[in-house]
Amino acid sequence: MLTLDGATVRFGERAVVDAVDLGVAEHEVVCVLGPSGSGKSTLLRVVAGLQALSAGRVLLGGADQAAVPPHRRGVGLMFQDHQLFPHRDVGGNVAFGLRVRGVRRGSCEQRVAGLLDLVGLPGAQRRAVSSLSGGEQQRVALARALAPQPRLLMLDEPLGQLDRGLRERLAVELRSLFSRLGTTVLAVTHDQGEAFALADRVVVMQDGRIAQAGSPLEVWQRPASEFVARFLGFENVVPATVSATAAATPWGPVPVPAGSPQGEQRVLVRPAGVLLGGDGLACVVTARTFRGTHVTLTLEPESGPALEAECDLAGAPEPGARVTARFDPAEVVVVPAG
Repeated sequence: MLTLDGATVRFGERAVVDAVDLGVAEHEVVCVLGPSGSGKSTLLRVVAGLQALSAGRVLLGGADQAAVPPHRRGVGLMFQDHQLFPHRDVGGNVAFGLRVRGVRRGSCEQRVAGLLDLVGLPGAQRRAVSSLSGGEQQRVALARALAPQPRLLMLDEPLGQLDRGLRERLAVELRSLFSRLGTTVLAVTHDQGEAFALADRVVVMQDGRIAQAGSPLEVWQRPASEFVARFLGFENVVPATVSATAAATPWGPVPVPAGSPQGEQRVLVRPAGVLLGGDGLACVVTARTFRGTHVTLTLEPESGPALEAECDLAGAPEPGARVTARFDPAEVVVVPAG
């Protein structure tokens, strides 16, 4: 459906998007994930035709889009701030793209009613936009983007302005909706939870380039670099020398899975892989944070940087307690040093 071939955008000497190659298959949901300034929103604007390329190509359905204006590309774009028309009611907002395309009034009204049912706002055609909650506005914006039946739907931080609970619920609903409709989606976000909930495939960007691409499970289980690991929220990353199934680290020896890359690398220990008790690294608990289903501990070891650990609610040690830490090789990932 979509192919980016060496897509590059330069502002002066700086490459905001740097020779990106990316494909999105029909009916696939791809989320581009990255921090602010990584180039993800610029990438979306390139596909929409709102940002000119400095080099490379955008192909939709195999056709080069270089000479195709934005309104003829057949893509839908939903922005973070919704950009609903305040002078139009809900029905008028959803119908906008259909009216522009000359769809007959009767057909237009049927399509609007069906879409509002689909996004969970049945019968809302006459409601004023100003009367809607943030989540409802998001649903209207989605219905408006879907109305012209775009071959590719693009979402720019689609849930970024919503509170956490609503964001998590809508992410699940959107995933189900896209699956039922067979919609091809390219979304960008800085929120890993949102990306992992929505996507068939996650693309992590760093400084205008793709740092890693894969299924949410692949990216989560095996970050391709220290940057990706830290961006996903993992702090237990240290330089290491790997030999067979052990790594020499600032924390002392850490067991690693069989078949891990050898030599000078980085080692990531997931918080769940820091086990308390038994023979191990002497530490002092410096902080304890309640996470709902578990407690996160910050440990100050006798050697090496601070460690983040997870433990059950019952019996979690208090700050100031002295503990020992061991490492579960199943929760250790050897990350390439480069």
